[in-house]
Amino acid sequence: MAIRLLHQAPTLTLSLTLLSPSNHHRSKFLHLFSLHNTPIPPLSYKFKPHNILPVQCFSLNGELRNEAHEAIVSLLIEHGASEEDAIFIASNSPNYLQMILDSVHELDELGLWDSWNNGLFKQEGIEISGLGFGKKVYYMAKCKGDKGILPFLESLGVKLSSAKVIVSYLQSDTLPNLLNKVQFLKEGLFCGDTDTYKKYTGRNAKRMMVNLSIQADEDIQSTLSFFQKMDARHGGLEILGCGRVSFPLLIESFPRLLLCSVENHLQHLFELLASIGVPRDDVASILLCFPPAFFYDVQKTIKLRISALEKVWDKKEIPRMLVKYPWILSACILANYNQILRFFFKLKVPKRDVDAAIQSWPHILGLSLQRLNRALDCFSELSVSKQRLVPVITKSPQLLLRKPSEFSEVVLFLEELEFDHPTIGKTLCRYPKIFAASVENTLRRKIKFLIDFGFSNEHMPRIVRKYPELLVLDPDKTLHPRLKYLISIGIPKWKVCSMVHRFSPLLGYSIENVIKPKLKFLLNTMRKPLREIVIYPRYFSYSLEKKIKPRYFILKQRNAECNLEKMLYKSDDDFAEEFMSFDRLLLVPNKIDSGERGRGEYFENEIN
Repeated sequence: MAIRLLHQAPTLTLSLTLLSPSNHHRSKFLHLFSLHNTPIPPLSYKFKPHNILPVQCFSLNGELRNEAHEAIVSLLIEHGASEEDAIFIASNSPNYLQMILDSVHELDELGLWDSWNNGLFKQEGIEISGLGFGKKVYYMAKCKGDKGILPFLESLGVKLSSAKVIVSYLQSDTLPNLLNKVQFLKEGLFCGDTDTYKKYTGRNAKRMMVNLSIQADEDIQSTLSFFQKMDARHGGLEILGCGRVSFPLLIESFPRLLLCSVENHLQHLFELLASIGVPRDDVASILLCFPPAFFYDVQKTIKLRISALEKVWDKKEIPRMLVKYPWILSACILANYNQILRFFFKLKVPKRDVDAAIQSWPHILGLSLQRLNRALDCFSELSVSKQRLVPVITKSPQLLLRKPSEFSEVVLFLEELEFDHPTIGKTLCRYPKIFAASVENTLRRKIKFLIDFGFSNEHMPRIVRKYPELLVLDPDKTLHPRLKYLISIGIPKWKVCSMVHRFSPLLGYSIENVIKPKLKFLLNTMRKPLREIVIYPRYFSYSLEKKIKPRYFILKQRNAECNLEKMLYKSDDDFAEEFMSFDRLLLVPNKIDSGERGRGEYFENEIN
């Protein structure tokens, strides 16, 4: 039995050739399809007797295949391709070549060249049946009428079946013009073909897709369809910035892209985005994440929408917002802005705070009112009042993008660390960034780092409760260097752990800006031993200029000796009563320099 795929020129058809038309062979034929999980052809396909040449004729030797390849190259050059481009296209369109070869073989086997010739080349006086194999391939390809565009599309990575559909859009175009367009698009979209660029573009696309909950218009729907095709590929959306994979799918999803004029449209689009301050690599990211922008009128649509954005947000911030959320150019996303404003107006959140949140995280524009309500319900469960809602949204607007399940994961994690609900609510208001972090990839990672360093597992709840901010500090860039520095100055590791256990905010102080200057003053000026800070690590929380130095010099004037805790912990009134009975006013009042305020000032600077 032989199974034969034959392509009748000029259109593709499928016929099945069996050595015998008996039911026995038909059952074997069906069995063969089932073994290879191949769909069984429709009943309209006919079984033919064995009056056709064996299957081996479809397998060409090297010489004949070279002839066929050269014939395709010649045809492509005839249609305007350079020799280099023609060779590349012919070498990278194997399915197209096989389609032509199948058609040539079919006419050879059936002896139908004369009837085919009379229909197509009669006026040219060409007797194709008497020509060599290469010429037959040439004329068979020529009769397809695609002007070399079909093999060109396949050489880009477009599936042949899709390419046949796309060709119908491009009948009025020429091969050289398409080569020029594709070169321009590839250089513009994949100029930043680095791992960082690829990952950023893909991750941003995924974030946009996940955080869309409003009803999408046609442009967003077509973009989502493109993303889904990419996500189904090996590597998923992570490789959206990889031209080898995404460009063919881009063409399949948006074939009209090849109709755009380079000089009259595409160049103007790239130039407009560059003119408002979008870096070249980011222009590509914007267009890959929102391909329908290619089809917008540059002056009447894109420029006007950018102008509308500049009326609400700082002009300098628009490029960053476009890169972070290209869908902001979509009509349905822009329309949702007014819905969001009305939603927060009812909650008495000022417009400037809403605009600031959107400027930071423009993905909020894709949220439905139902999704926003679910986010606020999570806050309410932790007793966060409407009055306290504004600073939460201002500090970490990305919390509005969190799903209730993700928010609950953080709450459960904190409950494991013995946080009660009121404390969790206070933590949310004090440092909402914790609730925007991944439990597995961020929060648990910090706990594991500290335990691996040498901290006791049973001490972790106290350490985190006293200083929850440590959960979002970078272990490699922040936690480890600070712990390592304390060890390097001569404090044993177990004593460092003890210091942190008693005063965990110690992990938040900058080595250069806080720890070193205060340590230098302690050792060189105050002449106190290291054990003083081991006993009282809160020393680092007080202002050096406003509290430590003034009190030290007052004590020195009076030849008074006391430990760090007695020197710094007392209020100004208590300190003055004990050490300055007659000249209390010499000490600059500094109630704001309590340990808590000193720590707060530092972290504000550190975060910023």
